[in-house]
Amino acid sequence: MIVARLRTVGSYTLHPHSASIAAGDFNKPLFPVLLSPTNVLCSSLFNSKFTSKASLKCCSTKNDVTQKPIKGFSVLASDCPWKSGSIWSSMALYMFNLHIPLGYGGLSIVASLLEEPVLDPQTQAVSLLVVLMLELSGTLFLLSKNIKPQYDLVDFFKDNKISKERNWLRASALGFGFLSMLVFLTSLIGGRLYGVKVVDNPIVKEILLSSNISKTAFVLVDCAITPVLEEAVYRGFLLTSLASTMKWQHAVVLSSAIFSAAHFSIDNFIQLFIIGCVLGCSYCWSGNLTSSIAIHSLYNALILILTFCL
Repeated sequence: MIVARLRTVGSYTLHPHSASIAAGDFNKPLFPVLLSPTNVLCSSLFNSKFTSKASLKCCSTKNDVTQKPIKGFSVLASDCPWKSGSIWSSMALYMFNLHIPLGYGGLSIVASLLEEPVLDPQTQAVSLLVVLMLELSGTLFLLSKNIKPQYDLVDFFKDNKISKERNWLRASALGFGFLSMLVFLTSLIGGRLYGVKVVDNPIVKEILLSSNISKTAFVLVDCAITPVLEEAVYRGFLLTSLASTMKWQHAVVLSSAIFSAAHFSIDNFIQLFIIGCVLGCSYCWSGNLTSSIAIHSLYNALILILTFCL
């Protein structure tokens, strides 16, 4: 999350769904009248064997498609949507060319360009907004270059034919409620073991109280750009890729561990890992990246509200 970045650096402080099964247009009848199996058999007396076989094949294909149920918890495709051999190289390219230089060094670059040793809160917020928009643009460009031709990036945010009955709004509501409960419980346990930690970040609070411009910019960063960016990378790209090569449970755990480690925060590693698991499960169940983005955004908004009020 963006709060970890503000604490770390000085003053700075993606699935295409299953490819749809190609089937003919069944809105129009194959024959002028609806043929039962008996009629099909009788019609073979007046048609060639090839015509009869083709008709029977089309009818059976329709039944296979319309009657195929959703099996299991995850609806992610077994076919990897990314080009062969590009998963880890793309992650490395993202981490070392976009995430670390911009996400953790972006404000330092701005401070150097402005020749200011310390940026004021409003400049920090606006600069952070611009920097993360650049990171998001670069990430989407990178993903578009590595996706297979038969897929499209917009498919990440759509319901596929298999997962239409799974409502992403319901997944978002349940996921956010479950995540809030887990974070509360882990915070309660951590408070008993290590002492109570108040949700307070003076740098973030200063930005929120500085001006309406800084407040708006930071809310956009934390509740809009960051959720889209991180969900596209760690769920849309990484989790989808891993789920095509291993069980979805293992893919969720591994992608969540990488998601947590990428925040470079030892103190928050376990909590970020739990957040990643909830987001990953929501994405696997709904088959729509919008669900995990919504949960991510709501959670960040909740933390901002607590930071602002406490």
